[in-house]
Amino acid sequence: MRICVVYDCLFPWTVGGAERWMRGVAETLAAQGHEVTYLTRLQWDPDDPQDVPALPGVRVVAVSRREDLYGPDGNRTIGEPVRFGLGVWRHLARHARDYDVVHTASFPYFSLLAIGFWRRRGRYRVVADWHEVWSDGYWREYLGGARGVVARTIQRMCARVRQEAFCFSRLHAQRLREIGLRGEPTVLRGEYQGGRGRPTPASVDFDAPQVVFAGRFIPEKQAPVLVPAVARAARSVPGLHGVLYGDGPQRAEVDAAIAALGGGGGSGAGSGEGDVVRAPGFVPAEELHDALAKAMCMVLPSRREGYGMVVVEASAAGVPSVVVRAPDNAAVELVEDGVNGVIAPSASEEDLAAAILRVHALGPALRESTADWFAEHAEELAMSTSLQRVVARYS
Repeated sequence: MRICVVYDCLFPWTVGGAERWMRGVAETLAAQGHEVTYLTRLQWDPDDPQDVPALPGVRVVAVSRREDLYGPDGNRTIGEPVRFGLGVWRHLARHARDYDVVHTASFPYFSLLAIGFWRRRGRYRVVADWHEVWSDGYWREYLGGARGVVARTIQRMCARVRQEAFCFSRLHAQRLREIGLRGEPTVLRGEYQGGRGRPTPASVDFDAPQVVFAGRFIPEKQAPVLVPAVARAARSVPGLHGVLYGDGPQRAEVDAAIAALGGGGGSGAGSGEGDVVRAPGFVPAEELHDALAKAMCMVLPSRREGYGMVVVEASAAGVPSVVVRAPDNAAVELVEDGVNGVIAPSASEEDLAAAILRVHALGPALRESTADWFAEHAEELAMSTSLQRVVARYS
């Protein structure tokens, strides 16, 4: 079959879970003998042969210019998705009949609208991967009143394009049905690319345990609130401390929260209660993996997650997770309370501290049950399992 994969990001030039997934889709389809073209935006130096993408069996085509995805506020810019959508529209205007299937990420939405526009002319099937479906309320919060209304309308238009849809959580599958999808979405559980064996949890000093956060410092992940939460928990467990790995628009707020404890800002230097939390920024993957494996728990106070890969990565190391119950947070689907982590009722300082203390009280037994949980679910959590299900649908 002749297949066109569409996404404005390409791993590893842009890094993230969806980027890994879409590249995996393209390479798996190519390995199955299909003729695969990957439409994306320019993310490399076209004059540097060492930088130009060379995916096995995949033809990569840049249909829009090189530009940043995010503005200073950490939100996606509007211009880039529009220009990428126009690039996809122009490509399909010339090549719609060259493809049997167009497989796209649902976001950025303008490319899916372009694919839907040329569908009848090209007579191709449309396959769309929906990592998230945002609620009307979240669109208003993210973009404001008028622009939020426009964005949610565009999202609904995309849902109504005739397609075979894949989602990565029950939450977003249900939302996709509610906004007008014709047909039933397939829910995939796996995006993890690591090993599938039962992990052996690293030993932890429960007299001086470490709590870890890993992610971008953006409003949705609510990293700043973790600082006072860890400090509150440390009053009950002297020696407990936290490390926040990452960076982003809320870096100043994280540093200010650490400084307010009496420490020395982002480095955690200084004396007093502020030493309990530090934020070293981004670190090499090996260092982060080692820190996570030795952590008492991973805390993800995010109120919005389409999947929650870091929860799976923690479980794969036998490390329990603390997540927050919130309307837009699909990560709670990856945690069985008291089995591989704890679900906090909110991201308040009090609730997060209580959840951390509960992990501490459960002790090594929770680490062992987390390892058992991962071993039980490893097959369905594997990206290869999800890719096999997708490829099977092509048959």
